[in-house]
Amino acid sequence: MDLFVISGVTGMTGNELARMIISSGHRVIGFDNFFASSIDVIQDILHHPQFTFFEYDLNDADQMDSLKSEVSMAQSDCERTIYVNCAAVVHTEYFYKVDFTFETNVVSMQRFLDQAIDVHADIFINCSTSEVYSMESYRDGGVRESDFVSLATVEHSQRTSYATGKLLTEFITKDAVDKGLIKACSIRFANVYSKNERFAKHIIPHVIHSLSSVGAVTLLENSKRTYRTFLHNIDSCSAVLHLINHECALDGTVYNVGTDEEIHILDLVKLCAEEMGISNPPIYFEGSRASDPERRLLNTEKIRKKTGWAPRISLREGIRMCIEEIEK
Repeated sequence: MDLFVISGVTGMTGNELARMIISSGHRVIGFDNFFASSIDVIQDILHHPQFTFFEYDLNDADQMDSLKSEVSMAQSDCERTIYVNCAAVVHTEYFYKVDFTFETNVVSMQRFLDQAIDVHADIFINCSTSEVYSMESYRDGGVRESDFVSLATVEHSQRTSYATGKLLTEFITKDAVDKGLIKACSIRFANVYSKNERFAKHIIPHVIHSLSSVGAVTLLENSKRTYRTFLHNIDSCSAVLHLINHECALDGTVYNVGTDEEIHILDLVKLCAEEMGISNPPIYFEGSRASDPERRLLNTEKIRKKTGWAPRISLREGIRMCIEEIEK
């Protein structure tokens, strides 16, 4: 039996990952401060004997010390200890708040990694983001991990501070591996979505909730020319497990995880409406977002070759799952 320690365990990737791990007979210690989620998301596993949950904040040093003690006590019954950092300031509205994103995404991430090293954890998975590609988010065949990135400067947008912070976590992870302190890697996820997302902050739940409540959708002006790919959280979790189970992949480097099912945002609205039985919903436009790339497409050849991972949930199927959850 392995012990998994998951930050942001009620978030989009964290909650489904915990569910998969428990169903495989392993143990999970998870924590969250409900910044972007709710305890409701894990009600089905909250009292499972292999799951221990703490309402902890990654930025609270005392709580992280308590977590470390809990992990140390649990390790004696487990073969491997695996840390997965899913905690992050992920809502786009916070990307422009430099101090807020830096504290959670960089400073506290490094402390979490240090804790993993201190307890002699075997593996550390750092969940990063495709935001790292910033203004170079599209190339023929999708952007690769080895491509140079082009970031908007402070003169253009504070949004890039989020991408820069997450990029720094990748360097921190690689440094720990290069020093022989732990086996680890980073994952640049595409736009992850989930049927369990409780707050309509991201585009898919926003569209579904808007159509369900008022029969119309309000989008940013950017949406008139924006394309994206969307990754279901079942597939994001599957990628984490594939990397953990392939030691050759735990080399400190970065892995793109996404799909090649690219869609225009206006067509995304139409797809959601079609699945909800709504014809030609009104779409309104309000506001805009600086330094928002028109396209973001990831090349996932690296993780496919290293681990055999591939996404399984189509966008239409994933949207149906989200709609069914809302209509319960």
